[in-house]
Amino acid sequence: MKLVLNSYSFVFDREIVKLLLEIEEFKGSWKAYGNLAPERLIELKRIATIESIGSSTRIEGSKLSDAEVERIMAGLSKQSFRTRDEQEVAGYAFLMNEIYDSWEEMPLTENIIRQMHSLLMRTSDKDERHRGEYKHVENSVAAFDSSGQQVGIIFETATAFDTPRLMGELLEWTNIELTKRSLPALIVIGMFVVAFLAIHPFEDGNGRLSRALTQLLLLRHGYVYAPYSSLESVIEATKDSYYVSLRATQKTLGQPEPDWSVWLHYFLKALVKQVRNLKRKVETENLLKTMPEISLRIIELLKAHGKLSISEAEKLISINKFTLRAHFKNLVAEGHVIRSGKGPATRYSLPQREVSERELGK
Repeated sequence: MKLVLNSYSFVFDREIVKLLLEIEEFKGSWKAYGNLAPERLIELKRIATIESIGSSTRIEGSKLSDAEVERIMAGLSKQSFRTRDEQEVAGYAFLMNEIYDSWEEMPLTENIIRQMHSLLMRTSDKDERHRGEYKHVENSVAAFDSSGQQVGIIFETATAFDTPRLMGELLEWTNIELTKRSLPALIVIGMFVVAFLAIHPFEDGNGRLSRALTQLLLLRHGYVYAPYSSLESVIEATKDSYYVSLRATQKTLGQPEPDWSVWLHYFLKALVKQVRNLKRKVETENLLKTMPEISLRIIELLKAHGKLSISEAEKLISINKFTLRAHFKNLVAEGHVIRSGKGPATRYSLPQREVSERELGK
């Protein structure tokens, strides 16, 4: 495999500049946005971590919901996990906890990446033999039919023989580019990720590890808001565009002038969506500070139970339905709660805001 790490072929266009400016503006103002009470920041981080772990493992085929991920995270101290999905969730949780605790002491080196892979595979019995080791067998990205039979190769990754050399070149180039600062850090991080996945240096876990490395690099380059909003959930919701943009750039990486544009447009749009999601969460938290206590209790009820009628809410918090009806009406008018159904079938729920493929320019 030939890998041409030519950053000079990257071209700034109007959209790239606009996306970068929005992210950098939020980065600079995070202290103002993040002036929530410590316990609320902790809760935002906890929720985002659950979403990130759930999404990153589901991108690779896991079937576990965020609620099941939360249950597994609560029992990380136990020594074994029953299924492959549970093992992958636990491994990703251990790795994310390590990154959030120690990112300042984790430079981008081969040793750190190997350690991260070892931690990612810590709970997987199947992967014990190759934890923290570059691949010894070929692992090109293949397509499979509904019966699980391979029907073709989508993308040829680096050979096992070439992997150590290519990883050494990629890490040296990335660290030089990040130190030179001739390009914005986000552009270099995006280039690193697409090249890392083209090499596919480990036998398994490359996708999950690439997303964990993205979090590490964001933190190390000043994007300290990253743990409070899940980038992985944005990628999960736009998975088709994620893979299409990766392949579009990866197939040019052996050319004298790689075409970075398709992947970097996707990558920056995903980062912008992450920022906007966090903005909305913080603004909601600030609104909650001034919300009447009963309205706050209604919001918490809906978070816990999903859809509720006024009668059901009345039974749960022992407040008469006439008072509750007034608060529900105000919450609906202000956009904090959605009303559905009519008459006895009326139910209330929180708004569901999900990123779509269209939002990321599919």
